[in-house]
Amino acid sequence: MSFRTRLTLFFVLIVVVPMIALGVVVARIVSESQHAKATAQNRASAAAALADFQRLSGDGASHARALARDPALAAALRTPFAADDRARVKALATQRGLARVRLIGADGRVLADIGDPGAIARGSVRVRPAADPGDTPDSPITIEASTLTADRFARTASVHGVRTVVRRDGALLASTLPPSFTTAAAADLPDHGTVTLGGTEYTAATFHAEDFGGRPTTVVVLTDTSATASAATRGQWIAVGLLFLFLLLAFAGALLISRQLHGQLERFLVAAKRIGGGDFATTVPVEGNDEFAQLGREFNKMSSELEQRVDELADERARLRESIQRIGATFAANLDRTALLEIGTQTIVDAVEAQCGRASIRASADGPLIEAARVGSSEGAEQALAAAEAQLHEHGGTTATATVGDVSALAAPIPQQDGAADTTPRGIVSVARRDRPFTPAERELVASLARQTGLSLENVDLHEQVKRQAVTDELTELSNHGRFQQVIAAEAAAARRFDQPLGLVMLDIDNFKRVNDTYGHQQGDLVLRAVARVLRECSREVDEPARYGGEELAVALQQTDLVGAEAIAERVRIAVETLDLPRLDGKGTLHVTVSCGVAASADGDPIALVAAADTALYAAKRAGKNRTVRAGATVASATTIR
Repeated sequence: MSFRTRLTLFFVLIVVVPMIALGVVVARIVSESQHAKATAQNRASAAAALADFQRLSGDGASHARALARDPALAAALRTPFAADDRARVKALATQRGLARVRLIGADGRVLADIGDPGAIARGSVRVRPAADPGDTPDSPITIEASTLTADRFARTASVHGVRTVVRRDGALLASTLPPSFTTAAAADLPDHGTVTLGGTEYTAATFHAEDFGGRPTTVVVLTDTSATASAATRGQWIAVGLLFLFLLLAFAGALLISRQLHGQLERFLVAAKRIGGGDFATTVPVEGNDEFAQLGREFNKMSSELEQRVDELADERARLRESIQRIGATFAANLDRTALLEIGTQTIVDAVEAQCGRASIRASADGPLIEAARVGSSEGAEQALAAAEAQLHEHGGTTATATVGDVSALAAPIPQQDGAADTTPRGIVSVARRDRPFTPAERELVASLARQTGLSLENVDLHEQVKRQAVTDELTELSNHGRFQQVIAAEAAAARRFDQPLGLVMLDIDNFKRVNDTYGHQQGDLVLRAVARVLRECSREVDEPARYGGEELAVALQQTDLVGAEAIAERVRIAVETLDLPRLDGKGTLHVTVSCGVAASADGDPIALVAAADTALYAAKRAGKNRTVRAGATVASATTIR
């Protein structure tokens, strides 16, 4: 979809559709407003007519009370009503200008009905006539009086534009409708709503009031709404006309703006295509000082700087790529933990152009962090580095930042081997620089390099573990036979070179086969591990105890003569003899002993030394076990020590 099409669609959706909707709403509001105005006028006319009706009913009640106070009429009411009494009532009604008077006995019988049957708005009172003040009053008599006829009321209530129809019991009493309307048409008018009579639209409002004889009188007030409808129509046409004029002006303005925008964008598009093709000298013409002119100037400025920035970015990316590749290769090959941390820290500092950085590592999984590498000068950045490391330690996450003054610091965890998110990190690497905080992309890069450092440290650990397993006996955790051969060969060469004695202790667990056969091999493994532990505890830090084979153990003692070797062997034998080992079946404890053979030599022959110690060991076995036997100074005779 082209820009022009999108702009046209935008104009239709934003301008045309809302304006049409607004026009419909305005027309509806005008129509409803005029209708509401007509309804309000009609209700006001009906309310005024009702107020007049109620006022006139009150006047009728006042006249009825006055008639009841007339002495002659009061005397007549105490006796059977006669023609003279009706004459008196008529005279009083004429005297007071009443349109109608009715007297109704207690039994509901009409005693007198004088005046116009079309009179309305009657008022009534009930009286109990008595001969003397002390007499008991007779049954009540109702007096009804009215001052107004229906015709007069209809004419009075019909002002300009208002027609009045008065009905009683469905019969028409009075109407101010034109003479062309029939009595039936006037009598059939609805109580409410809109009605059209003779091409004229009226709004009807009705009220009902109790009248002579308790029968209801209905007054229908009709308000001419034709003028209101005409005004509504004129208002709607005016609204439509204004809407059309606005749309015409909006369309003309949109067309003009569209052409201007299209021309400006076309120039920018051509220039952008040229820059995309490598022509960074391309510029766009700048006219005026509006937003497009400012955009043009910025565009030209961008094109002039773009080539330089692109070259710088390419160089920077090349350096970064080479650095990361070089570090990756170094991490994979380097097995020096300290050098590895220094290289990793230096790489992170270079990657984010930091001022300084440092790496701290734990010697054990739950040990404290100890600084192991530092790059650059951290003068003035120590507080920021410590704050970032504290944030990481407290809240966790892949990175943490802190700013102290103008120094920004970034810290990332070096993960443990298991890589779990909730595991205490193995270490922390942190970097800092001035005047520029670290971006999200830089934070992600530092986190990635820290993970790579962790993986490289894991490789070092795995290498050391494999190396250690290759020279360690799995059961006793002593050096294995192969490592023992290496150690004794190296120690023999050193003894020959420096003319120093080399001692050797070989020991064997007495009756070990019986332990396995009686209590099981698991019990035998426990015994072997316990004896190995004693040998390790009795040896010096420079010595390397080993499992020579089966239940036979050995330790080469550098710079140790025969007497020193005997002392160490006897210390081991006594410590083993005092062991109190629990039985795996839970039935008490187990005691074992060892036989030791010791030898010493300075001629540098490891084979002869092992043979001499082994011969002494078997001599100890033959002599009754649980004893130390030493080879002679010439490895020719043996002595037993108990």
